[in-house]
Amino acid sequence: MYLIDSHCHLNFDSLSSRLPEVFANMAENQVRQALAISVSKQSFAEVLAIAEANAHIFATVGIHPDREDAEEFTLEELVRHAQHPKVAGIGETGLDYHWCKGDLAWQHRRFACHILAANQSGLPLVVHTRDAAADTMRLLREHQAHAGVIHCFTENVEVAKAALDLGFYISFSGIVTFKNAPDIQAAAKYVPADRILLETDAPFLAPVPKRGKPNEPAYVKHTADFVAQLRGETPERIAETTTENFYRLFNKVPRTA
Repeated sequence: MYLIDSHCHLNFDSLSSRLPEVFANMAENQVRQALAISVSKQSFAEVLAIAEANAHIFATVGIHPDREDAEEFTLEELVRHAQHPKVAGIGETGLDYHWCKGDLAWQHRRFACHILAANQSGLPLVVHTRDAAADTMRLLREHQAHAGVIHCFTENVEVAKAALDLGFYISFSGIVTFKNAPDIQAAAKYVPADRILLETDAPFLAPVPKRGKPNEPAYVKHTADFVAQLRGETPERIAETTTENFYRLFNKVPRTA
């Protein structure tokens, strides 16, 4: 039995400055692999370097939706980077109406470009949505997104159903362990066993009992234990299920021995 952290930011200073310790903690908690997420051109270079240097780490390529002034990847660049053997997904992409206000046409264009890159490359999308669920689902439908995950799910069962109807997976972070998250907990019980993933979004959003501390991939075990209890499953079962789901979606990542 082992776990996979399907979404973390290993290049952020609080993790990158102590990667040997982070990896040792992963091993101690049976977290065998992790997906390091790109949020900008600079961060893509950083997470790719970490992935190239560590067999158990894979990367994504993309630009976060809240970075209005970020230098854009062209469609051709995204598709080209997607061919790298250590790049397993496109993103983090999506829509964010919480931090970004006003005319957000630029955000829609960026999201559409990432969807097209995923469709052309065959890699899954890693989708961020905050206060923008309706438009996120609409753009995924309009551009015929073929596969992906709604990461760090913070919506309700209705939105989960809409994403599932599009063929997407749903990933739960440490937020699901918080007392003030009944809608997210209801969604975690609702999502079918073959569509659920787990993540940390480290170094953010540490789960209970680590809440308030810097998060790290090893802490996905706490989220797994909570979700297992929520769903009436054993921790071993939720680990097996989410690991199988990860390999099915991110099929460039080889199974670890």
